Amino acid sequence: MKHLLVIEDNKSIASVIEHLGTSAGYEVTVAYSFAEVKNILAKKQDFFIATVDYSLPDAYEGEVIPYVLDHTIPSVIMTGRMDNKIRHKLLKLPIIDYITKENSQAYRYLLKVLHGQLTNHKTKVLVVDDSLSSRQHICRLLKRRNFTVYDEPDGTKALQVLEKNPSIKVLITDQEMPGMSGVELVQTIRKTHPDRDLIIIGCSGVNDHFQSARFIKSGANDFLKKPFCMEEFYCRIVKSIEELQYIEKIKATADSDYLTPLANRRAFIEKMDNDFPDIIQNELAYIFAVLHINNFKEINDNYGQGGGDLVLVELANLLSKHFTSQPLARLGGGKFACLASGLEVEEIAACLTEFQDIVSQHNLSFKEKKITFTISLGGTVVAQQTSAKQWVEQADQALQQAHNKAGAQMVINGLAELSKKKEQLSLA
Repeated sequence: MKHLLVIEDNKSIASVIEHLGTSAGYEVTVAYSFAEVKNILAKKQDFFIATVDYSLPDAYEGEVIPYVLDHTIPSVIMTGRMDNKIRHKLLKLPIIDYITKENSQAYRYLLKVLHGQLTNHKTKVLVVDDSLSSRQHICRLLKRRNFTVYDEPDGTKALQVLEKNPSIKVLITDQEMPGMSGVELVQTIRKTHPDRDLIIIGCSGVNDHFQSARFIKSGANDFLKKPFCMEEFYCRIVKSIEELQYIEKIKATADSDYLTPLANRRAFIEKMDNDFPDIIQNELAYIFAVLHINNFKEINDNYGQGGGDLVLVELANLLSKHFTSQPLARLGGGKFACLASGLEVEEIAACLTEFQDIVSQHNLSFKEKKITFTISLGGTVVAQQTSAKQWVEQADQALQQAHNKAGAQMVINGLAELSKKKEQLSLA
């Protein structure tokens, strides 16, 4: 657990900040005066972050701030006093941010900052600028907020870094660079990286009113005019990342089954279509299987929707445990899908049979009752199909054949033919 030092002479405000820190996941220590800060830091210095009140009874002009910074503790300054003199003084300091204690919105913003310091390392940022001093300055600002930072001096090298690190989420590029300008870099990147996947922020020191429009029309999300202040820089970066995270959350919701932790039908088929060329050329063997809960309507009738939903969630969990790292989905109703892989199709078929047995032996409690259920399974050996849609159609046909046999049955199209072909080859 990371440690937060709260320095605040107002006990009510200190209590609010302590609560925010605890809710964000910090272990909190509170100091109400400069003297208490000195006593605390004499014994303990491993604070991950501090919130520092600008004016304390024994340090009215912010004397506590450089003292805390000298102990290499990243700090957020909280102040009820603000004028141009204080603002310029704070912006010159290597602080995370400053927040004026005006209203409740200030504490919502503080919570974002505290949470961000814990999670920003997951966000990778690439800085592209041929000026070493400018590049280092931007990198310092980003590292102060705990972002994972890459930097390159030109567009060509930036493209190479992006190719090697597809998880980079933010790119900040200068316009005036040798070989490839910032606008040209943006245009090249947008051919393969849509704005829902990568934030691009352009910047330039040239006094040209059209520069921002050129960047944004070329695909950039935002623009910064050099020199920019720390405050503006953080506001634009954080806002852009929040928008990207919001888009990612919407996409995840749209791609997920509303009840189980699995993908829904649309997202699953879309992924299978995208991965189709690699799957066909892969040396592994694959069986695309569709599984269906037998007598699912009767389960709903006997136990209600709550019992039916519990069975669906339980089957999804069993699938995830048995077919780890395999693509899974709920296709709708009591029907699920799995693209199972292995070295040999016979091995995969045995694994599917084993899973049928696991399900049939499993039971779950619901309102002091025991629910048991079985599954039928239809599958197709992945070989010469031309699309993922064909997999589903062939597996559905096999599932219907399994249902026609009654009970917990399994039919896999192409398995017998493939086994016969292997036997003939071994005899030859």
